[in-house]
Amino acid sequence: MFELDADDAPMIFDAPGGRIVEVRATGASSPMRVMAFYRETLSQLGWRATSTGTFERDGEQLRVNVAEPKSGEVEVRFSLSPSLRR
Repeated sequence: MFELDADDAPMIFDAPGGRIVEVRATGASSPMRVMAFYRETLSQLGWRATSTGTFERDGEQLRVNVAEPKSGEVEVRFSLSPSLRR
């Protein structure tokens, strides 16, 4: 199970030009399993992979960055922003 990091509150900006969201979660898993999960799940939600860990949909870009495990936990950072291909 992954948990949002309570010490690192999500950052959210919403403006007419698009929204910017950054959030971090940690949990027990492997980086490969985490990325496989998001590749499969995000494609089912209409996100298209443009490179490793980067997805686009409806003028937005989502980056999923998985850090190597520390003490048995994996850190995942999610960054949502307007797509550079607008």
